[in-house]
Amino acid sequence: MALDTADLGALITAASEILDVAAEPFVSGHRADSAVRKGGNDFATEVDLALERQITDALVEATGIGVHGEEFGGPPIDSPLVWVLDPIDGTFNYAAGSPMAAILLGLLRDGEPVAGLTWLPFADQRYTAVAGGPLIRNGVAQPQLQPAELSDSLVGIGTFNVEWRGRFPGRYRLAVLEGLSRVTSRPRMHGATGIDLAYVADGTLGGAISFGHHVWDHAAGVAMVRSAGGVVTDLSGADWTVRSDSALVAAPGVHGQILQILEQVGAPGDY
Repeated sequence: MALDTADLGALITAASEILDVAAEPFVSGHRADSAVRKGGNDFATEVDLALERQITDALVEATGIGVHGEEFGGPPIDSPLVWVLDPIDGTFNYAAGSPMAAILLGLLRDGEPVAGLTWLPFADQRYTAVAGGPLIRNGVAQPQLQPAELSDSLVGIGTFNVEWRGRFPGRYRLAVLEGLSRVTSRPRMHGATGIDLAYVADGTLGGAISFGHHVWDHAAGVAMVRSAGGVVTDLSGADWTVRSDSALVAAPGVHGQILQILEQVGAPGDY
């Protein structure tokens, strides 16, 4: 489906107004208890469920585009156009009372992120971007990311239990963290993938490593990092897609240095 920058901008304006409205119940529901137990030790709060319904209904009414949400699903992610929504990124943080939580909303066209919005209501930070345009933070266009050094950079990395198994075992993740620490003493675990990606886009973080595969955690941030001039791949260095099992996003220069560390660590299956 053909959409130019103006069309995308109009959709982002409509979506921004909807997220601004949603920010009020997001803030008031802070420290919400677990309501729905999901796989492993994951859960959703009643606020997750209510916000997804509220934002989905408003987006469909305002834009006519369907919504694929974390909690309730929706149209296929390779649809001609579909919103991808995570009503609360960092649910553990949110339930515990930490302000490191966000609303993530990406727009996919035939499976490609073409726009992204990340709202951090507790920090009063609002990020938007459309393909071909700059990153916008609180209404102000941000400069393009410049080449940087890993040794000078903060790097976001996903949380883990060292005994975890699966695609990226805990001991593999520990080895990655160890490798990073040899070059930079500044790894950070925010516990919210979307926040990590937004902070890479605006230059707060030099890079971020996500061991996750959920499209709703990544779509908004991938669109923003690309718009900001960053590099986006999976952990093997292949181009990131909505089917990728991981993500490595970083400023130019930093991305290549992190990728070298991942190559030195070796294959996840070896752990």
